[in-house]
Amino acid sequence: MRNQYRLGIDAGGTFTDFILADRDGSVQLFKAPSTPQDGTLAIRAGLAQIADATGRTPADVIANCDLCINGTTVALNALIERTGVKVGLLCTAGHEDSLEIRLGHKEEGHRYDAHYPPAHMLVPRHLRRPIGGRILGDGREHSPLDERAVRDAIEYFRAEGVEAVAISFVWSVRNPSHEKRAAELVRSALPGVFVCTGVEVFPQIREYTRTSTTVVNAYLSPVMARYVERIDALFEELGAQQPVRYFQSNGGLAPGNVMRDRAVNAINSGPASAPQAGLSVARPFGIDNVITVDMGGTSFDITLTNAGRTNFSKDVDFLRQRIGVPMIQVETLGAGGGSIAHLDEFGMLQVGPRSAGAKPGPVCYGKGGSEPTVTDANLALGYLPDGALLGGSIRLNRQAALDAIRQKIADPLGISVERAAFGITTLVNLNMVNGIRRVSIERGHDPRDFALIGAGGAAGMHVVRLAEEIGIHTVLIPKVASGLCAFGQILSDVRYDQLTTLPMRLDAGHVDLDRLNRALADLRRQGLVNLRDDGFGDEASSCHYTLEMRYLGQIHECSVELEAHQLDEVGLATLCEAFHARHQTLYSYSERSSPVELVNLECSVIGQLPRPPHRELQGPANPPSPVPDSLRPMLFSAEGEWQSTAVFNGNRLLPGQTVQGPCVIEEDTTNIVVPPGWQATLEPSATYRVTCGA
Repeated sequence: MRNQYRLGIDAGGTFTDFILADRDGSVQLFKAPSTPQDGTLAIRAGLAQIADATGRTPADVIANCDLCINGTTVALNALIERTGVKVGLLCTAGHEDSLEIRLGHKEEGHRYDAHYPPAHMLVPRHLRRPIGGRILGDGREHSPLDERAVRDAIEYFRAEGVEAVAISFVWSVRNPSHEKRAAELVRSALPGVFVCTGVEVFPQIREYTRTSTTVVNAYLSPVMARYVERIDALFEELGAQQPVRYFQSNGGLAPGNVMRDRAVNAINSGPASAPQAGLSVARPFGIDNVITVDMGGTSFDITLTNAGRTNFSKDVDFLRQRIGVPMIQVETLGAGGGSIAHLDEFGMLQVGPRSAGAKPGPVCYGKGGSEPTVTDANLALGYLPDGALLGGSIRLNRQAALDAIRQKIADPLGISVERAAFGITTLVNLNMVNGIRRVSIERGHDPRDFALIGAGGAAGMHVVRLAEEIGIHTVLIPKVASGLCAFGQILSDVRYDQLTTLPMRLDAGHVDLDRLNRALADLRRQGLVNLRDDGFGDEASSCHYTLEMRYLGQIHECSVELEAHQLDEVGLATLCEAFHARHQTLYSYSERSSPVELVNLECSVIGQLPRPPHRELQGPANPPSPVPDSLRPMLFSAEGEWQSTAVFNGNRLLPGQTVQGPCVIEEDTTNIVVPPGWQATLEPSATYRVTCGA
């Protein structure tokens, strides 16, 4: 770090988290209520807290930051709430309905549900304008672009008040001339309208995916641009020495000018930083296989990192919109502290996905909520203290939680309130375990080979039970757990992903190694140019390639990583063998006698930033046995009895001290439940290591 501070800001739906790292290695966590209407208000409130803690003015703090990083839910919220801009689409004639046809796809679980509603169309039918002209799969022009149709569409868009135009023509990835000319015409005639093309946003094959991704980008980019403009102006006003960096869905940083035009890369901006944070938490223990779970008030986010490399997703449905660009694979469930417990039409207990949110919130908040939530169940079981002050203004009411659980769940089922509360926590835990299985077992990973990292304000009360259920033996919960994504931001690097399509058989007589190597070199060159524009030299950069491959005739691909910048015949054989092994891992079989085909290329160029130093907790070499601050009755099984359980204040525990379960460790922004049969040790890295056995 060149300056004294590095600042990470994670703007969530309820709270905006701030992590301030000092050059001396200290890390401080701050929280301010989020202000979706104007994100600068929450940032100003958080900076005021930082100023009070450091004895400096906000301007002085910012001027002394070598890097200010912003992770935001602006793009995600706009997609959820459908508050993007009015979009027009120019597409190849005959393909106006590809967005609606969706390749005939229905989401898992609804394939045979005739009553499942169609996905919301970001571009209504009348704004999808057909354009004549055709490029063939080999890049040749079959018929010229119909410029008159483009001009007619422009006039229609002008009359309709369109704010953004997406352009996606068939096989533009092999020859982008038609898309480029159409974009030139639109930009000239509609200078105030945002324009993006498929080859700019997602230059890989699959017409529906490319069109959908381009439309999503057009829908969100003007919203993101307004947000970036406000944030950048605030930090310039405060004297920032460097441009604000924004967190991307691919786990890297980018300046505001990039995010203005590529809002699709910011959809998972918040949880995408969790893997970096999880690796940092696990590194002192020599662990590089981690599953990070982040449980807040509304959602539960899961990411997996294997051997230091994080799972990525491409060509996936996100909020029922197909998105092709690479994103860190985040499995998101409607399972948070505010998830509502209810009985379905068959009288079965269900938890989520509906949430009480922050308003009215759980019943125990006393803010008008009437339906019991996971937080109410945790309070009823004793994991949270009755009368505790939450966020400085909300006092928890255990009796209100008990009454709601009794009325809505226990009495209709004919069971005790305690058993109903335990059933709520058990069911939400099982839902979360299923999510962990999806990112691990269903991707070819054994979760027992991983450590589980707990993040978010609510995770500490559930994460050990999740580990118990899925067979994980080590749980790591850092003291900054409730702000872990903001922590991950200050540990991340600048990243640019370059994509292209290169269909080619890789067997002898068909492969063109010279062409393949030229494509790899071109991608790397483009990425390095972006990094140089961002102030990085070649010595501070690294490059990683991903090739999407398949057996000839297949319709799906496997991603295979390539470390070398160039391929020879030996390297090609190694690459094909890696593909066979990956196919075996994912699908339990391989066909080594079948020809292998290359489809897409991806090059990730990374500008490496120095990490902030880390200062370990100090304490005696042989700390005394910890003494609980209090005892509280708690329940740890549906059939068990209430136990008088130790409660420890995390601020008083010393590094090296171990507490035996059952117990609860109360930190400033989270509670950690250590069930029977587990123990927790506060390590010098400011992380609780929770393990099985005495």
